[in-house]
Amino acid sequence: MKQLKLILLSLFFLSSIQFAQEKLQLSIDQAIEIGLKNSKILHSSLMKVKSAEAKIKEANAMRLPSLKLSARYTRLSKVDPFVITTPFGSFPIMPGIYDNYATQLSLSQPLFMGFRLSENVNLNENLSNATNEEFNKDKSELLFNIKNSYWNVYKAQQFKKVMDETVEQMKARLTDAKNLEKAGMMTKNDVLKLEVQYSNILYQQIEAENAVKLSIIALNNTIGIPLQTQTEITSQVNLNVFQTEELSLLISKAIENRPEIKAADSRIRASESGVTLAQSSWYPQIALYGNYYYSKPNQRIMPTQNKFDGTWDAGIMLNMNVWDWLTTKHQTDQALAQLEQAKDGLGLIKDGITLEVTQNYLNVNQAKRKIDIAKLNVEQAEENLRVTSEKFKNGYSTSSELIDAETALISAKTNYNTSIVDYELAKAKLEKSIGK
Repeated sequence: MKQLKLILLSLFFLSSIQFAQEKLQLSIDQAIEIGLKNSKILHSSLMKVKSAEAKIKEANAMRLPSLKLSARYTRLSKVDPFVITTPFGSFPIMPGIYDNYATQLSLSQPLFMGFRLSENVNLNENLSNATNEEFNKDKSELLFNIKNSYWNVYKAQQFKKVMDETVEQMKARLTDAKNLEKAGMMTKNDVLKLEVQYSNILYQQIEAENAVKLSIIALNNTIGIPLQTQTEITSQVNLNVFQTEELSLLISKAIENRPEIKAADSRIRASESGVTLAQSSWYPQIALYGNYYYSKPNQRIMPTQNKFDGTWDAGIMLNMNVWDWLTTKHQTDQALAQLEQAKDGLGLIKDGITLEVTQNYLNVNQAKRKIDIAKLNVEQAEENLRVTSEKFKNGYSTSSELIDAETALISAKTNYNTSIVDYELAKAKLEKSIGK
């Protein structure tokens, strides 16, 4: 019995630790840090960068001398040896050696390959730069997604807070209504209207609670932590004035800083190297070579002997494609077409970024004005509800008027919370679009 109690106590203790570990308080900066660390998309993009860097090293290695070793063993079938017969006797010229061993060590050094090697390095360096900029693009998009998920939690929590306050206020007003009904100052129908409104608000409160849970799950998924983690956000929306430069300057900064632009520019340079690579077959290819042979028997040693002997050779080799039915020309045409496509792609990206920056710039200014209007609406709705509530308590206002005032305040507060989150996201979108 004592052991059973100890086991149950241990299980309870471990579950308590696990439950405590699942609670996590996060600022926006902490959420970004965790999201960058855990992102599988970002890790995959980073592996592309490493692969591209390794490709550069491979291209550089092709310019260096190469050393290869080969060996083989061959068993020959038995044949009669070649024998010369003379008056002085018979002499075997080619003795039967049936076990053949051959070892070859080859060294080669390219001298000129029609600019193929140097342009291959340039091509891979530019592709690596493009891949690195695509990594920066993925990182920028992840940063925005984290911010978007984080502030959606804030928006959901603010709406739930409004609904919680409204529920408590409606409880008090429903109590006042029932007291007025007992005093003969309100009809049963007016009380029923308030009860229906109270039920509707309770329904909205349940939806608000679920929206908070769903937004937290979405945030947990975005930053790569267990979905069941009880995440609590601690940052508040910054309503300080967001200073922006002139639109033309923002567009210039975006064209200069956006990773998509840099990646497209690198791909253009890679395509230019691709053209040179395609044209390299028009040039002769020259290389040094050397070989060392260690064989048994060595065919260069006469007469043939059943033992290992070493020999070597060295030289310079030239290869040139004299006629290939215009294959090189067709490959060059393909490379030139790909170059033009890369240039057109850069132009399309610039046009898209110009439009994106312009839209986000206007959205920031619009979102700021919406906050001012929404704040004023909240103040007016609160005053309207206060006046209507006082009239209702004294029997000078109907339940319908009170419900309308309550609904207007809920709408005003919801619009205000939505507008401040939209403002925060609009700032994040603008910063992302200019390459920050």
